[in-house]
Amino acid sequence: MRSREQRAESGGVSTGMAIREVLKMGDPRLLAVAQPVGRFGTPELENLLIDMQDTMRHLSGAGLAAPQIGVGLRVVIFGFEHSPRYPEAESVPFTILINPQIKPLGETLDEDWEGCLSVPGMRGLVPRYRELRYTGFDAAGAPIDRTVKDFHARVVQHEVDHLDGILYPRRIRDLSQFGFNEALFPGEIIVDE
Repeated sequence: MRSREQRAESGGVSTGMAIREVLKMGDPRLLAVAQPVGRFGTPELENLLIDMQDTMRHLSGAGLAAPQIGVGLRVVIFGFEHSPRYPEAESVPFTILINPQIKPLGETLDEDWEGCLSVPGMRGLVPRYRELRYTGFDAAGAPIDRTVKDFHARVVQHEVDHLDGILYPRRIRDLSQFGFNEALFPGEIIVDE
């Protein structure tokens, strides 16, 4: 995928970074089920993906789903070498995942702390499948099929939940394990969502 600058040099559609507003919990658009992408390689899809990447990187996010920026399509991006939000997490390869499907591999659930760009300043202890297989398509429509575990699996589940109108607080089993960062982790520096 070409950057906005590369496209501008060749007479492309747009230039410069496009940091989109991230919708916050309470916005009804975050509760809608996103629609599948029907066509790949369109300028609209390319612009959406660039905007999502610019927004995610600007906010130091681990991932971003199209509904978080008000676009009701089944598109997620995720990945990082090192995350300031999750400094102990292993790296996750940058991935564009369109029309994803996930299948848990086993019944083992792990609980760990999650935050979200749409739920800023808060964290919750969320159960997620430890290992799963995900399938979908990249930006060009080529198939993706991966088996992952641990934090990579957690990120995929979190982002795909957004496509089904689910924010992570709905997954929390014990609401005493959900709150503002400064109350849950006093004295710790937590990068704000």
